[in-house]
Amino acid sequence: MSDLERRYRRLLRLLPGYYREQWEEDMITAFLDGWLTGDPETDEYITTQAWPGWAEVTSVIGLAARLYLGGAGTPRRYFAWGQAVRRAVLAAVLVHAVLGLDVLVQTAWNRRVFGLPAPPAILWAATPGGVWFTVFYVVNVVWIVIFVALVLGHYRTARVLAVLAIVPGLVASLQAQLTGSMPAPFASWAFWVPLTLAPVLAMAAFHRDAPPAVRWPWLLALAAGDLLVVLPLLALQASSNFAWVPDFPGQCCLLVALACLASAPRAWSRWAAGPGAWSLALVLLAAVAAVYRIASLTEYRHDPHLIAVGLSELVILAVATALVAPDAARAQAATPAPPPNRRPMAA
Repeated sequence: MSDLERRYRRLLRLLPGYYREQWEEDMITAFLDGWLTGDPETDEYITTQAWPGWAEVTSVIGLAARLYLGGAGTPRRYFAWGQAVRRAVLAAVLVHAVLGLDVLVQTAWNRRVFGLPAPPAILWAATPGGVWFTVFYVVNVVWIVIFVALVLGHYRTARVLAVLAIVPGLVASLQAQLTGSMPAPFASWAFWVPLTLAPVLAMAAFHRDAPPAVRWPWLLALAAGDLLVVLPLLALQASSNFAWVPDFPGQCCLLVALACLASAPRAWSRWAAGPGAWSLALVLLAAVAAVYRIASLTEYRHDPHLIAVGLSELVILAVATALVAPDAARAQAATPAPPPNRRPMAA
C-alpha cells in the first residue's frame, strides 16, 4: 500500500462503516487514477508525496454528513438520526420565522399599517433608522422565507439564504465584542451559536435523499406560533403584566418541555404505532435549549434570583426530556428500514 493510498483510506474513515464496506475500494481506485500518469518515476514520487486535495476532503466530509444524517437507502439508525435532525432544524428555523413575524407585526402596528389603531404607550416606539436596523428587518423576513423553502423542499435555496442570514448577526456580535455596543438589536453569542449557527450547519441533513417534510402541519405551525405565542406575549406586555413572563431562553426551555410532555403519552403507550424520530428530535431540541439557557445565565451573574429561576427552568426541561428519552433511544432501532442503497452517492 502506497503512502497516498494510506492517506485516502484514513480520509475515508470519516464515512460510515456500512458504506465503506461496499464502496471503499471503488473510491480508492477512482482517487488514485486521478493522480497516476503512467510514468513509473512520476507515479512513484506522487504516491509518496501527494496528499488528498482540499476539494476531495470537502467532498468526502459532505458525503459523510449526508450518510450519517441519512435518507432513503441508509440503515435505520442513520435514517432515524437524519429524520430527527431534520425535524429539529425545522423547529429551530420555525422559531426564527415566528420571531420574524413578531418583528413584522410590531413594525406594522407602530406604523399603523392598514389603518391599525395606535399601540399602547408601553409598546409604542419610534422605528429606528440606519443601515443596521434595515438589515435587521430584512434578516427577519428572510428567516420566514428560509422556513417556507425548507418545508416546500427547496433545500439549496434555504441553505444559501440561511448562510447569508447569519452573517449580519455574526458581524454585529463581533463589533459588539470589539466596541462594547451592539449596532442593532441582534442577539448575543448565547443565541447566535446554538439557535442560529448550529441549525444552519445541521441543514446538511436536507439533501436529495431526504424524505420531504409534511407541509401543512409545519405551515400551520408558523401561523399557530404567531397566534398562540407572539400575540399573547404582546397582550401581556401591553397590560403591564410582563414582569413574571420568562425571558426568551426560559421560554425556549418551557416550550420544549411542553412538547416533551405532550409527546410522552404516545412515547409510553404500548398501542402506539411505534417510536418515531420525534422523541429523538425533542431530545436534540432540549439539548440546544439547555445550552442556550446555560450560556445566557452569564448575563445574570449578579442577580441570584434570576439565576435560580434559570436553573429551575433547566430542571423542568430535564424532567420533561427524561420522559421521552427512552423512546428516543428506541427510535434508532424501530424506524422502518428504507430501501437498500444500490449505487454510490456522489461525493
